[in-house]
Amino acid sequence: PFQMALYFCTGVLDDETLFHHYALNVPFYTHFTSPIRRYADIIVHRLLSASLGAGSPIKMEKEAIQKQADHCNDRKMASKRVQELSADLFFSIFVRVRL
Repeated sequence: PFQMALYFCTGVLDDETLFHHYALNVPFYTHFTSPIRRYADIIVHRLLSASLGAGSPIKMEKEAIQKQADHCNDRKMASKRVQELSADLFFSIFVRVRL
């Protein structure tokens, strides 16, 4: 099974093999969606823009970026868990009503 994607700051990881995308089999990979959707994507857009010289430099230390990534990962996992529990709850109600 696929492992759930996690946000991380490359500057705090020593092992570059962790940057690898398993399914695409590419050594370096970044992913983001529209920055109106998630805060993590805003950070990725800003970092990518700064690294390409198209935006102003980021004034955050890499440890602070990693802390933001950890928080976004925690919230994403919590949201996924709540979604699963909600589906279980409504399925239980559906079954109960049908009996």
